Amino acid sequence: MAEKPVYEALPLPDRRSFPDADMLERADAFHALVKTRHSIRDYSDRPVPREVIEKCVAAAGTAPSGANQQPWHFVAISDPEMKHKVRLAAEAEEERFYDGGGSDEWLAALEPIGTDASKPHLDIAPWLIVVFAQRWGYRDGQRTKHYYVPESVGIATGVLITALHNAGLSCLTHTPNPMKFLNELCERPENEKPIMILAVGHPAEDATVPAVAKKKKPLDQIMTTHEGKS
Repeated sequence: MAEKPVYEALPLPDRRSFPDADMLERADAFHALVKTRHSIRDYSDRPVPREVIEKCVAAAGTAPSGANQQPWHFVAISDPEMKHKVRLAAEAEEERFYDGGGSDEWLAALEPIGTDASKPHLDIAPWLIVVFAQRWGYRDGQRTKHYYVPESVGIATGVLITALHNAGLSCLTHTPNPMKFLNELCERPENEKPIMILAVGHPAEDATVPAVAKKKKPLDQIMTTHEGKS
């Protein structure tokens, strides 16, 4: 039987500290970088080395999580036959959605994005990364509860998307509903719930983005500040 983990305090291993001016410069540079991230549906078939995907997933694995349980698993797929199976299953769910499964309000909200049931990017993008959330875990054969699973997996996925962009890659989040078919296709256990598919690769020469996607809320609509008197 494995030993039960106990609390042990370690000195901060990676201390980072910059002058205020440098912090602002770095924050501004990072903002400039992430502003160039775009969700695309038009991919080139240019290959992407597996090692790049591995490093980006490893970066996602450093994300904070509830009780440090790291309740995530990422399945990276480059096999064309398997990608096609994912596409066919995803399109079947999407067709049901667009044929009446989705509410009129939801479909209206999607109109400016220009989406429909056809998902050729699931075939063309060199990699698909399926994100799974581990709803519970196992230790010594016993089921163990996981905490803050959606929040933890959401943070890790955000890190992954940013890491992919930093590496020069584009991606698209895809969430067919329901997604249970991904457990069987990816051979994942019942304690894992598929959260989304990321199509990953380089944009095609004629890639486009919806104009509405460039309209981001200004800072004063997404941030409220409460500062004490100096």
